Amino acid sequence: MNLNISGTQKKYEDGITLAYLVEKEKIQTPQYVTASVNDEFFSASDFENVTLKDGDNIEFLYFMGGGC
Repeated sequence: MNLNISGTQKKYEDGITLAYLVEKEKIQTPQYVTASVNDEFFSASDFENVTLKDGDNIEFLYFMGGGC
C-alpha cells in the first residue's frame, strides 16, 4: 500500500498499524509524538489501535513548550 508520510510517498505492506509505522520510520521519542492520519489526531497510547489504509496521509507532530 502507498502512504504519504510527511509529504513523502512510501510503500508498506497492507494492514500495518500506526505503532508499526512509528517503529519502522524510527520516530524519535515516540511516547511524546502525536500523529495525524488524514487530519485525525492520535496520541501515542492509540497507535496500536490505528490500522492504516492505502493512500493515508500521516504527519508526526512534536509539541514544544517555551517562551517567556
